Amino acid sequence: MKNRITKLFDRRPSNLLSVFYTAGFPRLGDTGRIAHYLEGAGADIIEIGIPFSDPIADGPVIQDSNKIALENGMNLKKLLEQVKEIRKKVKLPVILMGYLNPVMQYGVERFCKEASAAGVDGLILPDMPMDVYQDEYKKMFESCGLSNTFLISPTTSEDRIRKIDEATKGFIYAVSASSTTGVKGDFSQEQANYFKKLQKMKLKNPFLIGFGISDHQTFSKACVYGSGAIVGSAFISMLKGSTDLENDIAKFVRGIKE
Repeated sequence: MKNRITKLFDRRPSNLLSVFYTAGFPRLGDTGRIAHYLEGAGADIIEIGIPFSDPIADGPVIQDSNKIALENGMNLKKLLEQVKEIRKKVKLPVILMGYLNPVMQYGVERFCKEASAAGVDGLILPDMPMDVYQDEYKKMFESCGLSNTFLISPTTSEDRIRKIDEATKGFIYAVSASSTTGVKGDFSQEQANYFKKLQKMKLKNPFLIGFGISDHQTFSKACVYGSGAIVGSAFISMLKGSTDLENDIAKFVRGIKE
């Protein structure tokens, strides 16, 4: 299965920047505009968060953006309509990230078909158990051309990492620390050892490092070990204070990558 995600990793296996932001934040109509500006600024993957009332894995910055997006009237149906519009201009891989609950309420099969039709390339549903995915959803995801990304952390056993690698077509999301999202500063020696362990495992899928990526230093350090990194909280904080999205996004992406 080749979609925009797998083609990107085939073409450019290193120094990739995936940028996460919440759909419908800061304003309801900003989702498409942000995607367009991210592509223009040189991001490699766009990761759009599905707002949820109880985002347990996320730190205060992303939690707050979820609350604002829901108050703005964002929902899954609206998000898929926005992705359809995004696809008219944007060529980058688009991933939707969120919790299983809203997807199940929408209907998993209906969601997969509509997401695929809208131009979504992959999903990240951190609270979906791997066995449930394997038994119930894998065929459905694959028939819709959707990559599914699992999260691993420093506490994930080697056996489970191998199973996740086997079940994955696309990339693995390597969480840098066993904590919630948010800006953390530089990586510790312990984290560096964890990344080195992943390198030595010679996984068939590439991995991107997320949680705590906030500037050029943390991004370039992550790129030493993985194929790139995912930035979220720092980007959302910038969006919240922005009065000129296009220029501020360009400055932010350049600041991380260069």
